[in-house]
Amino acid sequence: MEKKDIRSLPPTELHAFFKTHGEPAFRARQVEEWVWKRSCKDFNEMSNIPKSLRLLLENHFTIHGIRVDNMQRSVDGTIKNGVKLHDGRVVESVLIPTEKRITACISSQVGCSLDCHFCATGKLTRMRNLNAEEIYDQVVTIQQQALQYFNRPLTNIVYMGMGEPLLNYANVLKSIEKITGDEGLGMSPKRITVSTVGIAKMMKKLADDNPRCNLALSLHSARNEVRETIMPITKSNPIEDLREAMLYWYEKTGKKVTFEYVIWKGINDTEKDIAALVKLCKQVPSKVNIIEYNTIGDDRFQMAGSEVIQKYIDALHAINVIAKVRQSRGSDIDAACGQLANKNLANVAV
Repeated sequence: MEKKDIRSLPPTELHAFFKTHGEPAFRARQVEEWVWKRSCKDFNEMSNIPKSLRLLLENHFTIHGIRVDNMQRSVDGTIKNGVKLHDGRVVESVLIPTEKRITACISSQVGCSLDCHFCATGKLTRMRNLNAEEIYDQVVTIQQQALQYFNRPLTNIVYMGMGEPLLNYANVLKSIEKITGDEGLGMSPKRITVSTVGIAKMMKKLADDNPRCNLALSLHSARNEVRETIMPITKSNPIEDLREAMLYWYEKTGKKVTFEYVIWKGINDTEKDIAALVKLCKQVPSKVNIIEYNTIGDDRFQMAGSEVIQKYIDALHAINVIAKVRQSRGSDIDAACGQLANKNLANVAV
């Protein structure tokens, strides 16, 4: 029988294991510190644990690590990691450096099932959800890279890589708990953003559980008839349902939603599109990140000109909504928004 990853055990189960084997409760806390705070992957390295207990742990459990199989560096400093998981499957994570921040863009699923037409990841098959420890390990890896290559710590985390975080809800929530907990990385939840394509009932659940993180919605159109043509999820989660969920989020958390918005020629570049977004922003406390489009080789999607982008910004500023253009990073290594698709590593079990 395959051994369980010790990090997958709830604390109560781990404590019960030690009690069953006649070990004091503090041993569980010691092991938790090793596997989370210190990111230890080998029981033999747990120097304050007796050798007999290390052997017992090794006989019953394993610690699945991740491995960076392929690392690419952009001319702008961005680093993209091809991360191999214990079963041979691959996801990608990205370190994004700016003058004031270092951000980790992390994946939550192997592939994706939502088929957003403008996104390279959406063209992949969803193979499985990532475990909480696999999500956590991506953050640890990027933290190490931030210190190694930039001599600065990681400052922000976005669940904006491969997959839909709210369709891997339990593992995403557990990973946030470990990233922010004293037994883990101790990062502030204010530095974490969960990005979703818009699954209304799960947005409400996130509001109820309130891990104190931020919420971003990959919107791209406030008109159902437009959004449905590029994001099929809209048919089951129309703008009206998303608006209700976002208002619920704000009521429960007091945090504004960030709209992620790409403007394409001939798709969402009309006055009608601008008016629809302005109307939604009047109804929902929000701010807008206008994202530069990064090509995935589909000629249907061409970024709109600067004059259209400025019209959007002016209209939003006129109603006192913060709207900024977010500069693309890492596009030369296919590390920018929407480009993660494992071009350099086959996404199959080996």
